[in-house]
Amino acid sequence: MTAAMIGIGNFFFKYRNQLFPAMIVALFLLAPPPAHGSSAAEPVMAIAAILLVVAGLGLRATVIGYAYIQRGGLNKRVYAKDLVTEGMFGVCRNPLYVGNMLIYSGVFLFSGNPLAVVLGIGLFAFIYQCIVLAEEEFLENKFGDAYRAYCRDVPRWALRLGRFHSATEGMSFNVRRVIAKDYSTLSATLITLLVIEFYRAALNEGLTRSLPYVAVLAGLLALIGLTTGAISRLKKRGVFSEPKPIH
Repeated sequence: MTAAMIGIGNFFFKYRNQLFPAMIVALFLLAPPPAHGSSAAEPVMAIAAILLVVAGLGLRATVIGYAYIQRGGLNKRVYAKDLVTEGMFGVCRNPLYVGNMLIYSGVFLFSGNPLAVVLGIGLFAFIYQCIVLAEEEFLENKFGDAYRAYCRDVPRWALRLGRFHSATEGMSFNVRRVIAKDYSTLSATLITLLVIEFYRAALNEGLTRSLPYVAVLAGLLALIGLTTGAISRLKKRGVFSEPKPIH
């Protein structure tokens, strides 16, 4: 079973940038967001969803701001040059993936369709578990006893926040790196939430009756798109590059 999950993990690690968006679209086509007012629990679910998304984005920002590691691998394969154990990686072995799961859970909950919530969270939790197993196999083979000791000391998924101070002691938070490395995640998350809300608003009253609200949503989508493009251009110009050390 573990070997099969590792194979699945390697596959999704390689193709996740293409497959994850397609899977989310497929899930929403299978279980589309219901119209506003279809459930008495809708306001509570929406608030809980936003809190989960904010927590996920905040966790990712904290991870990247203190000790970023390249999660893209090498040639789309699991790879690590060094064993990173400081920053949030001293609190949890996979804090970026925990952040991702919080975001995905919030997005699926925001959709308001119970089927999307159950299928979406369950499917992505399984996939991330497979990816983590694939990464763990690589890291154990490369770093041996050092990695096994790290695994004994730091949990795979739980956040031992009591260790945050000691894990980040002497480190400084790098805002530039957060913007440069994670602006696309923030943009994609906000666009997904707005598209869901756009669909629900149009479904609830029709495009004509909900036109003012839909126009606001469209304006926000355009603003996010323009901001994302501007940050991308600034990044290419090196605005967010970290200063080189002076020797």
